[in-house]
Amino acid sequence: MTLYTDIPTRSEIDALWQAEAPAAVSIYLETSPTSPGEAERIAYKNGVRDALAQLGNVDKGVFAALAEQLAVLEDENSGDFWRHQARSLAVFATPASLRSFRLPNRLTPAAVGGTRFFVKPLMRAVTFPQTAFVLALAQGSVRLLETVPDAPAREVRVPDMPADVASAVGKSSVKDRAPIRRVQGAEGQKLRMAQFSRLVDSALREVLPGHGVPLVLAATEPLDSIFRAHCRYPDVVPHSVPGNPEGRGDGELVAEARAVLDGWYADRLDEEKRTFAERFEQGRTSTDVADLARFATNGAVDTLFVDIDANIPGEVDDLGEVTFGGSEAGGLVDEIARRAWLSGARLLAVRHEDVPGGGDVAATLRYAPTG
Repeated sequence: MTLYTDIPTRSEIDALWQAEAPAAVSIYLETSPTSPGEAERIAYKNGVRDALAQLGNVDKGVFAALAEQLAVLEDENSGDFWRHQARSLAVFATPASLRSFRLPNRLTPAAVGGTRFFVKPLMRAVTFPQTAFVLALAQGSVRLLETVPDAPAREVRVPDMPADVASAVGKSSVKDRAPIRRVQGAEGQKLRMAQFSRLVDSALREVLPGHGVPLVLAATEPLDSIFRAHCRYPDVVPHSVPGNPEGRGDGELVAEARAVLDGWYADRLDEEKRTFAERFEQGRTSTDVADLARFATNGAVDTLFVDIDANIPGEVDDLGEVTFGGSEAGGLVDEIARRAWLSGARLLAVRHEDVPGGGDVAATLRYAPTG
């Protein structure tokens, strides 16, 4: 089973949060990579109807142009769009644009109409992508696997992938003691492993997405460290699947890789919480929605935790003052997240139980507030 994913880049998220339009629609759907797509298409059509109904008094021309943009996906047949999905689909439309992202995370369905996009749920895919690649790397073999939750491992075909260290560098054996620029023995073996690693890295760049999806290594030393030194993919997980991957099945390697990945995510979140506790002692944290709206507006937020499912109705003015109530798209939590993100803050979209202080939003600050 192939999981088709489009993890948004920072610039794409910037564009979504900066977009201002007379009317904007945001839709999140549950999808399945094994579905023929008809149920998802119907859910999308229903979401479009619900979101458009929230727009209120919108110019007829604007409304018609927006509906036309949304209809592009409803009638999409080229490339089997609806048959090639992941776990969730996010769609963002204005009268002049349409963007969609297929996401590996299971997100809560939503259909929102307003003047801004509802972006916060999308951030879950950036914070903790649930799809990953596993590179089983050994001196005698190499293979790339894809892993997604609740699905068997899938080997990914990689054009120009070298078969092993020896053949990659034109030797009959990696232990060939013929000098390479006078480098022999153990030094020569490491040099060949480095050359092999560079070839593997080059081949991987043809199939890996370029960002956002973790790559877990299954390798032993010294090849593990050598490959890391030459790999240019930015999302290599710092911990590896232990042991030699040769002779081990795809399912076994993927199961161990998911354990490595889960542990890495948990460690990252625990570290963020420890940092929050330290900043709390320094007076550099906040869990108050009204205060955080001002801090985000003034660029004072360093790291923001948001409950991915929270929605507090309200608006924030240009000075960061909060008015509770109303029904603006996404509410206060989304607007705080938008302002913090655009000021350069790190954003962690987490479950409610992982927000420090037990609320819907919390932050570490760049400096202790005065007054």
